Amino acid sequence: MDSDTSGAQDPIQLCFDASYRRLVGQLYGVCGDLTEAEEVVAEAFARAVSRRRSFERMDNPEAWLRTVAVNLARTRYRRRQLGERLLRRTYSAGDEHRPALSDDRIALVAALRSLPAAQRETLALHYLADMPIADVAATLGVPLGTVKARLSRGRAALTAALGDSDIFGGSHA
Repeated sequence: MDSDTSGAQDPIQLCFDASYRRLVGQLYGVCGDLTEAEEVVAEAFARAVSRRRSFERMDNPEAWLRTVAVNLARTRYRRRQLGERLLRRTYSAGDEHRPALSDDRIALVAALRSLPAAQRETLALHYLADMPIADVAATLGVPLGTVKARLSRGRAALTAALGDSDIFGGSHA
């Protein structure tokens, strides 16, 4: 039942209020990274919401959340380790596989980080992945006009951040 209509507190919200900080503290020890701990605990709560009925019937929902969060942390760790091994193999074979990043490219990526996520994704797909506007729209699931607006606003923000009016090599979109 909705907490708005019955006056009763949502069980997941109650569990969140009682357990979130404690779980993040525990997972911080597991992960060694506070942001990672917050992310896996948040994902565990998201999974609880998607399994609301069974979650609300659990005898110890915090233990379930902890188990889910620990498993998520382990999975992320294994994937990160695999990715790092693959990178080491690729790069140990020689620097010819390492992407050549110019100072301009490094400055561009740093400036991209300062933009809102939607603009950053749009600019990266269009300019760095060299995708046509229609493909960017399809990939992001937004209308063509939205992509054009994000490109325009993003270019203006990057131009201001980098102080270079021709970083895009002419007009796009």
